Amino acid sequence: MAEQSTPIRILASTQQVPILQRAIDRRRFLSFAAAMGGTAFLAACSSPGGGSSAAPAATGGELEGSLSIYTWGDYDSPDVVSAFTSELGPKVTFDSYGSNEELISKLVAAKGTSGYDIIVPTGSFIPQMIENGIIQPLNKDLLPNIEHMDPDFLARSWDPENEYSICKAWGTTGFVYDKTVITRELKDWNDFLDAAQNEASGRTSVLDDPAEVTGLYYWANGIDWNTTDEGDLAACEDFIVNTLAQHISAFDSYPGGQAIPQATQVLMQAWNGDARIGIMESPDPDRWQWVLGSPATELWMDNWAIPVGAPHPEAAHAFINWTMVPENQLQQVDYIGYHTGAAGIEEAATDAGLEMLDLVFFTEEQIATMHDGEVNEAQQVNVDIWNKAKAAAGA
Repeated sequence: MAEQSTPIRILASTQQVPILQRAIDRRRFLSFAAAMGGTAFLAACSSPGGGSSAAPAATGGELEGSLSIYTWGDYDSPDVVSAFTSELGPKVTFDSYGSNEELISKLVAAKGTSGYDIIVPTGSFIPQMIENGIIQPLNKDLLPNIEHMDPDFLARSWDPENEYSICKAWGTTGFVYDKTVITRELKDWNDFLDAAQNEASGRTSVLDDPAEVTGLYYWANGIDWNTTDEGDLAACEDFIVNTLAQHISAFDSYPGGQAIPQATQVLMQAWNGDARIGIMESPDPDRWQWVLGSPATELWMDNWAIPVGAPHPEAAHAFINWTMVPENQLQQVDYIGYHTGAAGIEEAATDAGLEMLDLVFFTEEQIATMHDGEVNEAQQVNVDIWNKAKAAAGA
């Protein structure tokens, strides 16, 4: 979801690596866990090493007959999944969640008996999940296809040896608008906020996430997304709750699923891959315009991991390894619309003629505008703002 006329590249040179490293070292705690006490959430739920110590470990033995994956909504190519079952046997089932906190809460409550074999947490949550015995080490001998990953997307700060996780995909946040209704050009978050209060009033959706909702105000006004300044927080609450909320018609983390194809909204905050899906599935793709959030926005990375107590660890390793096959990586990019961290994936996608790659791959200059969030003493305030905004909007 960047400007659709410019060829986009990421990590074309080593000079880009520090920018990406700065951007994705930590992705913020959101909604549920924040509402339960932020950083204290995991510690309160489980002690370090508190997972099931009897969890089966993968050794390279015979694959089990089934595999259960708990992940973000519609986040894997059906063709990749069906080919895995056809080639290797295990039948795959999926459940989905809307936030890392929802994922963690369910796993903690299950105490190693969730029945899930693979999960997809965001990078910054991984250290806490390791510390609290929620995920188990990978057997990297069973993951030889890691050789196809771009080293720039491995050895992240949250798991420097990739003992517990491997990059699945990363993305960012922007917005989509209906050019048949909003006839002027929207270029940044200030334009988004202005249109939400005018042409798109009552037909605007935002992501169902406190960091994204409050981010609208901070990003538009050049305020550090991680601010703890009481004046900034109060001004954010006043604007989001008392001004913007009355114009919001939905809090929707996946507008690409229905809102864009069905044109039920005219202005939608969205993650880039979801926006791409929605535009491509629209009966009139040309009516929609994607805009990468500026002057600042976020960047996140999701990761494959195996929870403690996974009942089918052999199949779990086989599936993760399967997704890293280059042709499968290419199908994943085309389906989910996110960079998968595979080596040479942009070139492969270009050569394959995949559509709307400017919504998948980003320039060094664009990456420089993307920032991660952090857990700090302002988090509960931002969650409160989100809750008040939903109440004020009647959502």
